[in-house]
Amino acid sequence: MKNVLISGASIGGPALAYWLRRNGFAVTVVERHRGLRPGGQAVDVRGPALGVVERMGLGERLRSLTTGMRGMSMVDADGNELFHSTEHTLTGGELASPDVEVMRDDLARLLFDAVEGVEYLFDDTITAIDGTRVTFERSAPRDFDVIVGADGLHSNVRRLVFGPERDFISHLGMNLAVFTAPNFLNLDHWQVFQQGEVVGGGIMSARANAECRVYMGFYGEVDFDHRDVEAQRRLLAERFADAGWEWQTALKHMWEAPDFHFDSMAQIRMPSWSRGNVVLLGDAGYCGSPLSGQGTSMALVGAYVLAGELSANPGTAFQRYEELLRPYVTANQDMALKNQANGGRPVEEFPAVVNSFQLPAY
Repeated sequence: MKNVLISGASIGGPALAYWLRRNGFAVTVVERHRGLRPGGQAVDVRGPALGVVERMGLGERLRSLTTGMRGMSMVDADGNELFHSTEHTLTGGELASPDVEVMRDDLARLLFDAVEGVEYLFDDTITAIDGTRVTFERSAPRDFDVIVGADGLHSNVRRLVFGPERDFISHLGMNLAVFTAPNFLNLDHWQVFQQGEVVGGGIMSARANAECRVYMGFYGEVDFDHRDVEAQRRLLAERFADAGWEWQTALKHMWEAPDFHFDSMAQIRMPSWSRGNVVLLGDAGYCGSPLSGQGTSMALVGAYVLAGELSANPGTAFQRYEELLRPYVTANQDMALKNQANGGRPVEEFPAVVNSFQLPAY
């Protein structure tokens, strides 16, 4: 089991590649995008995930990428401030905590740059898996001992091996778009949120105030093609057509954003994360949704445990990976539902769940 294929080059995939290479595996990563995917929301590295990053020797570099938020404001549809806080933010939680908030694409680049000796197949995807034989859209068919699906909520590997997405997905009744725009509110390490009855979201400064990330969301389930970006933009424009505050300006920037991303908030819950020589990692197997605040951390911890088990216990690696990780994952997925009921704010037991996993010493 020394030849591994990983599908997905976001967070979990490169993190797993790092640990596998460190343990002597040959690793190939296939990614549908033509390079690292740009954009994405602010993500948090918390609890045991911080320990994973420290063990990678990347702790100092991670902290240098922090969003550096000083606080947040909540406003009404006319822009009147309802309250503000310098103790917490909606995207990162308590500012005094040891958690590190960074932009998703900054973390992806950090992990990518940390890995050496890994083959990347960009602008390609898996079309079939038959035992060890993998067929690609562009590359020639090849054999791999282990195949890992780290390809997100709409995992291609999960679909090919485990069945259609509808068998595992649970929608949470919310939808969210994220994209980069100029810092048109002149925010200084600050974020402003406005929440209406149907639509709402927020804007936060990013990259030392050189730009901002815009979050725009609405309630209700919608039927959409997750690969048709232009249709997603039109859908968002329709939902925010009559919204107040700064949303019309945000929509103008949305049409020009090179990194527009839209999806429903949903969870993936599966009875098993592996089948044969195929195993799922991160959102592909156990997406918690942004409401968990733990998707990135679960992917980093999952990558560390999976690589450790493949090295230490190759015969029972998948079973051990799931036995060790599932209680932590389930607790975080359940926490997302509690956070949802609490208006998106973490409930009191959130810190205990975040820190509920002890990293094995591989």
